[in-house]
Amino acid sequence: MNDTLLEAAKRIAAAGSDSARLDARLLWEHALSTGTDFQALVARRERSEPIAYITGHKEFWSLDFKVGPGVLIPRPDTETLIEEALRLMPDRNAPLRIADLGTGSGAILVAVLKEFPKASGIGLESSPEAFGWARDNAARLTGARAQILQSDWSDAKGPFDLVFSNPPYIPSGEIESLAPDVSQFEPRASLDGGPDGLEAYRALAELLPGLLKPDGYSLLEIGAGQANAVMALFPKLEILRVASDLSGIPRCLTLRKP
Repeated sequence: MNDTLLEAAKRIAAAGSDSARLDARLLWEHALSTGTDFQALVARRERSEPIAYITGHKEFWSLDFKVGPGVLIPRPDTETLIEEALRLMPDRNAPLRIADLGTGSGAILVAVLKEFPKASGIGLESSPEAFGWARDNAARLTGARAQILQSDWSDAKGPFDLVFSNPPYIPSGEIESLAPDVSQFEPRASLDGGPDGLEAYRALAELLPGLLKPDGYSLLEIGAGQANAVMALFPKLEILRVASDLSGIPRCLTLRKP
């Protein structure tokens, strides 16, 4: 690591990043590839702006998603939902109909459609900013197989073989305690799950039975420690399993419509 990178890493670390060396290297590579001023990028990171917003890109499921202000940044934990879908549906050529409620950047929907080349899907996103990112990512990475709508979940028209959602699940009172690159920059509507973090799951419990085909599946991301509370909200669906992410945290709740 050269002196410029070392100095940048020190500045970023002093600002609170626990991945300062990696941050500096990513910003250096971005500056070289785009002709952007490196010191200006470092200054943005010093203010806790997420690396993905600064570079405009985030990898998810080995795919390159464009992201920026107004959209939740895809996380590796969410790939657990894709892994579970592949386990449930071994026939990769199945002509599945898929929905992603609150699609954000479109990461889940696009990744699943890449794995099931004969499937089609719809992503619903109420935020105008996030809708723009999802629409562009879906068009670039899946073509016409993904339809992105700027609308509420309740506008979804089933039936679907698979319904995904990574809903907001952070209790309102805990958001300010999150890392500043999350709490100060990412959209609060994508984080805030209400006083107990479960408001979105209550809405999903009402919607999912009417959206799924018989024997259809829903895969929901859940927060740490929420599994039992979330499962109790879905008496009309069969609870199949809770899968853990790579850190061992229960992350994906799989439901089936009998």
